[in-house]
Amino acid sequence: MLNIVLFGAPGCGKGTQSELLEKRFSLSHISTGEIIRSQIKAQTPLGVQMQEYISRGELAPDSIVIGMVENYLAEHQDIKGTIFDGFPRTTAQAEAFDVLLEKMNDSVDLMIYMDVPEEELVKRILLRGKESGRADDASEEVIRNRIEIYNSQTAVVADYYCAQGKYVAVPSLGTIEEVFERISAQIEKLL
Repeated sequence: MLNIVLFGAPGCGKGTQSELLEKRFSLSHISTGEIIRSQIKAQTPLGVQMQEYISRGELAPDSIVIGMVENYLAEHQDIKGTIFDGFPRTTAQAEAFDVLLEKMNDSVDLMIYMDVPEEELVKRILLRGKESGRADDASEEVIRNRIEIYNSQTAVVADYYCAQGKYVAVPSLGTIEEVFERISAQIEKLL
C-alpha cells in the first residue's frame, strides 16, 4: 500500500491537492480536519470537545486523532494507498503512526511538504473563510495563531520524516495545476 503524507501549514492547499491526487493515482484520502468538522457539525461528544480546541486555533489531542486514523485504516484495508492530509501533526503522532502501520506490515512512503509563504497563507485562509463561512477561517488573529502553532509544534514533524529519508519539499505557489504536477512528479517516482 502506498502511504503519502501531504504536509504544510493551514491554507497551503492540502485539501485541494489531495482531491486531485486521489483521482489521478486511485488513492484514498483522509483529512483529519474534515473528520473533526463532521463530528462538530453532528454535535457528538467528541465534536463538542474538539470545537473548544479549534475555536482557539489549537491542535486536537494526539490520542483522539490517532484513534480516528486507526479506525479509518481498519475500515479501509483493501485500498491501493492513502493520502494523509494534515496528519500526523506532531512528532508523537508520527511515532504512534509508524507503530500503527508497522502492526499492519506497512509504513509511510513519503512526506510531501507544500511550501507556501506565511502572508500568502493568511490571504488564502481569509478568502476561504468568506467563501465557506468557517468561523476559524474568518479571524486573522486565529489564523495567525494556527500558523504559529503549526510552526512551533507541527513543522518539526518534517524533521522526523527527513531523518528517515522520506521527506521532499515542493514549492506550492502558482496555479493549482502547476502545484499538482510538481506533487504528482514526486509520487510517480515511487510507482
